Amino acid sequence: MRTTGFVVILLSAAALFPAAQNVDNSGARSNILALEYAWDQAQERGDIKALSAIFNDSLAFVDFDGKIFTKTEYLARVKSDASHLQQIVTESMDVQVIGNTAIVVGTYRAKGIEAGKPYLRRRRFIDTWMLMGDRWICIAAEATPILH
Repeated sequence: MRTTGFVVILLSAAALFPAAQNVDNSGARSNILALEYAWDQAQERGDIKALSAIFNDSLAFVDFDGKIFTKTEYLARVKSDASHLQQIVTESMDVQVIGNTAIVVGTYRAKGIEAGKPYLRRRRFIDTWMLMGDRWICIAAEATPILH
């Protein structure tokens, strides 16, 4: 009887653990989604200071053409492109949190002007975030064109 009681308590505690884990992950997901939207807004405005705070110094950004940018190179590109980019609209995002790491997979549309001509591009992205201390910071990102 004593063993049965222990097993019931153990199973009850085990059933509660995933729920508690989901509560923690939902807070992390909310924070990361807010950071993703802040990234879009900062990029639209060409706000290098805000972007710099979102990215880790060792950021690796793989662009649609396969070129790899460091944090410094990415920020320089955003600064030079700021007047040409008009709008970024996130279409979808899914956040998976695994320990102190999170992966965001989503799609977005970017609208702007390049070489005097308007463009509208759709891309799928994968961003990797890591919890460092008490804040999430992007350590890697990738964007791929969606062709129809």
